[in-house]
Amino acid sequence: QVQLVESGGGLVQPGGSLRLSCAASGIIFSIYNMAWYRQAPGKQRELVAAITRGGTRNYVDSVKGRFTISRDNAKNTVSLRMNSLNPDDTAVYYCNAVPALRDSWGQGTQVTVSS
Repeated sequence: QVQLVESGGGLVQPGGSLRLSCAASGIIFSIYNMAWYRQAPGKQRELVAAITRGGTRNYVDSVKGRFTISRDNAKNTVSLRMNSLNPDDTAVYYCNAVPALRDSWGQGTQVTVSS
């Protein structure tokens, strides 16, 4: 049974930083390409950052230069460092594989950027 548990969200002022973490279990983590997704109120879930099993990183244009995704295959974790946050980054953030594993979405972690 796949389990993905996100943590690290919170309320931050514009320009601030957060680091999100995701712990995966029930999968052979190292063989999966992993990603962080987010869903803002009233919008569809979107992929914002991905990292291949080989460590190649890709980002949606809106977060390039501000977000950094990383993984630790020994700990079955994937992280997202977010800098220079702005209100448009407000969303629930989820981790999952690429393509996403059906029925394996976690609870997500809320990120709110507001003054």
